[in-house]
Amino acid sequence: MGKIILDVKGLTTKYVTRFNEDVYAVNNVSFQLEEGRSVGIAGESGCGKSTLALSLMGYYFAPLHYMSGDIIIDGNNITQRDPNDVRKNVLGTEISYIPQAAMNALNPTRKIIRFIEDVVRAHEPKASKKDIYDLARQRFEVLNLPESTLHKHSVELSGGMKQRTVIAISTILSPKVLIADEPSSALDVTSQKAVIKMLNDLMDLGFIKSMIFITHELPLLYNVTDDIMVMYAAQVVEKGTANQMVFDPLHPYSKGLMGAMLVPEEGARDIKLIAIPGTPPNLKSPPTGCRFAERCKYAMPQCKVYTVEYNDVENNRGFRCLMSENELREAYAKEGSQ
Repeated sequence: MGKIILDVKGLTTKYVTRFNEDVYAVNNVSFQLEEGRSVGIAGESGCGKSTLALSLMGYYFAPLHYMSGDIIIDGNNITQRDPNDVRKNVLGTEISYIPQAAMNALNPTRKIIRFIEDVVRAHEPKASKKDIYDLARQRFEVLNLPESTLHKHSVELSGGMKQRTVIAISTILSPKVLIADEPSSALDVTSQKAVIKMLNDLMDLGFIKSMIFITHELPLLYNVTDDIMVMYAAQVVEKGTANQMVFDPLHPYSKGLMGAMLVPEEGARDIKLIAIPGTPPNLKSPPTGCRFAERCKYAMPQCKVYTVEYNDVENNRGFRCLMSENELREAYAKEGSQ
């Protein structure tokens, strides 16, 4: 096992609505990320993926509130630090974030180089314009972004160029952990490939040490990340290697998520498309027991009563279910033979 660059332990965060209702969007989430590896987070809309990303930044604004747990980046627990200290000394250097709708994240009245100046000077106030420009030019050229991009406004760039520019700005200070929140959404296939290649290049070149890639498309993660973690109703329900999660998912929700998508990879083309019935639970008042029980075809009466803990099967592999690994495999085999 390599060096742990990110260690998340029992992280719980919530939103407080204007009616003073608590919505626990991240509930007791734990996972580790090794240096040099990438983990994908998959799940349907509303499962808590983006809230987890915001929570990992350690900088909370209402209505999002930190409740409990630890976020340890390279040995430093950022939950114990002042928010202003986190903003100055953690965001951008220790951990960085590419938001959803990144193509709309840039002020169209400012040139690209001005955004980079703001980012660098937030951490190095005395940095000169020449030093910042040289850094930006070198980084953009390495990432196959022409130097001319620095002198343009965002409205002069295509959708793919905007996305790649936001990625370059977000990683200009070489963060240890990069969180990419659906960076390839709303892009054509060619632009998606360019964005994914750029993220892989950032890892290969050492500009980032590890990556978290968030999407609702589990098969996409097979080509991008080393490991995959599936979330459902604010909880992690399964984690494993990309190969395990695509070709051999254990949790009924992971299996249903895979079965609801077309997968071009060899060995998964014969999977019959299925739909997951029902809807996710309301996180204002989540159900007792397993949160997936109402939608699970394998649910037993006790699934709706007892608390379901996350079970480690082996290193980097585990799932949240009352059934054992063998029981789940027997159930899937029986269903497949019918």
